[in-house]
Amino acid sequence: MAINVDNVYKTVLLILNQEQRGYITPDEFNKTATQVQLDIFEGYFDDLNQQLRVPQADFDYSNRQIDIDDKISTFKCIGTCAYTGAADARFSLPTVDLLTGNTVVYNDSVGTNQFSFYRLGTVTSNDAQPPIATQFPNEIERLQRIEFYNIDKSDLTVPSSNYPVYLYESGKLSIKPTSIQTNVKTSFLRKPVNVNWAFTVGGLGQYIYDSVNSVNFELQSSEQVSVITKILLYSGIIIQDPTIIQVASQQIQQEEQNAKS
Repeated sequence: MAINVDNVYKTVLLILNQEQRGYITPDEFNKTATQVQLDIFEGYFDDLNQQLRVPQADFDYSNRQIDIDDKISTFKCIGTCAYTGAADARFSLPTVDLLTGNTVVYNDSVGTNQFSFYRLGTVTSNDAQPPIATQFPNEIERLQRIEFYNIDKSDLTVPSSNYPVYLYESGKLSIKPTSIQTNVKTSFLRKPVNVNWAFTVGGLGQYIYDSVNSVNFELQSSEQVSVITKILLYSGIIIQDPTIIQVASQQIQQEEQNAKS
């Protein structure tokens, strides 16, 4: 369940105004909230890397690796890689997420609801031959440049439709063997969409929440306390209130310590 942007904004305003500390505008909130969501999202990968080195509990709802992967799952996508025919850039990255039908963009300037590409996942092909060929896709192994260009000289492994390899550079995929020209897909992660507390202006000049045009946080509801605390930290900087900055910083440090202990 996503976090409602109106609840977060009103909570932040309530805390800031309790002692007349200051006020942040909807535009300041939207920019701050979008940055906070991205900070938390990018932190998942460091947290997951750390948890992969730690033994996990077998009890339901207490495996931290699975918990983090659940939080990332919202942003998992899959798409078709189009064949370009160019010698050094044979496949382009997906332009559509097949799971949702949304267009995928490769910059952050397309508006509030963009599906912006973040990280490449597993590349697959359906061109495998017997006895490897099955109804399931065949994973293509990723290589670095020196390995990719020297693999044809290897006496041990030569790329084939059953054992294909790829090089990922400059947003393009080069695949060996060159006989593979169709049926290439990849999983990938997208960034969270930009948060937006939309509003109309009332007769007294007040901001009135517009639920139709607003965009909620895409993080799980369990992150709401963390979201509010981090927004308060940025808000303290905006309104130049050292008390808010100090309290929010201490709370964030405590949350991070608890999560990693």
